[in-house]
Amino acid sequence: MTNFHIRYGTEVADALRDGRPVVALESTIVSHGLPRPDNLRVARQIEQAVREAGAVPATIGMVAGELVVGLDDAQLTRLATVDGVSKLSVRDLAVAAATGADGATTVAATSAVAAAAGIGVFATGGLGGVHREAAQTFDESADLVTLARTPIAVVCAGVKSILDVGATLERLETLGVSVVGYRTRRFPGFYLTDAGFDLDWSVDSPEQVAAVLAARAEQGVHHGGLIVANPLPVDEQLDPALHDRTLADGLAMLARDGVTGKAVTPFLLAHFHSATQGASLAVNVRIILRNADLAARIAVAAARRPADAAA
Repeated sequence: MTNFHIRYGTEVADALRDGRPVVALESTIVSHGLPRPDNLRVARQIEQAVREAGAVPATIGMVAGELVVGLDDAQLTRLATVDGVSKLSVRDLAVAAATGADGATTVAATSAVAAAAGIGVFATGGLGGVHREAAQTFDESADLVTLARTPIAVVCAGVKSILDVGATLERLETLGVSVVGYRTRRFPGFYLTDAGFDLDWSVDSPEQVAAVLAARAEQGVHHGGLIVANPLPVDEQLDPALHDRTLADGLAMLARDGVTGKAVTPFLLAHFHSATQGASLAVNVRIILRNADLAARIAVAAARRPADAAA
């Protein structure tokens, strides 16, 4: 067990000690979600977006078997540029630590580590979910069950549109994971503003999300995660017709090449990047920057609540 511990970046450790707002960020988007050299540039932009909105970024990853909450720039550069970085879900963390691996944390792993570190808000692009044909393959992201048991607010643009969105929402309901739309009653589909499904709840401001988090804490009832679904404006989404054509072609390629499991998402995202001539990458970057900004404003609002209550 001595090999498996968490190290905190200095800035993050100071912020957590002082009760200042912190936002968790995943590293899979850096190592596996974006092409080089864009990945390192965008990773730095994401952290800067959090800072500009008043919070401290805590990008989470594993370096030489050590979990780090708040990667410094050298560590971030390492995960963005070296080959052989493992994609780590929760189940992989201990094995990767014991074997001294470099690893990038998924939504599931980032959520779990952030919650263990005392960080309550996490920004990502899109969640994993139930894959198409899951009735035959049983292919479902660990993001869902992890969020069912992890008390963290995740700001995202819904689930990736390459998944079975309707089945994913059903699973989230079964698992007891709360989903609220940010200024919308429609669930977004990552590249698309509207994935075609209604939501029961919406919130209108970072302060309202912070109030939801406070109410959950005050009730004393076990809650899992809170998904804050933040859609792109319609004029910033990927062209829906282009999206549908690209997705259909990508799914056919998956079947042809026998791609399954955790290789599906990076395969399809790479196909989108190539087939849309970079348009999907530009949308992906807009998504994560918008989510980082909103997550930071939620973290700031949540950090202010104790002071407001005491006044």
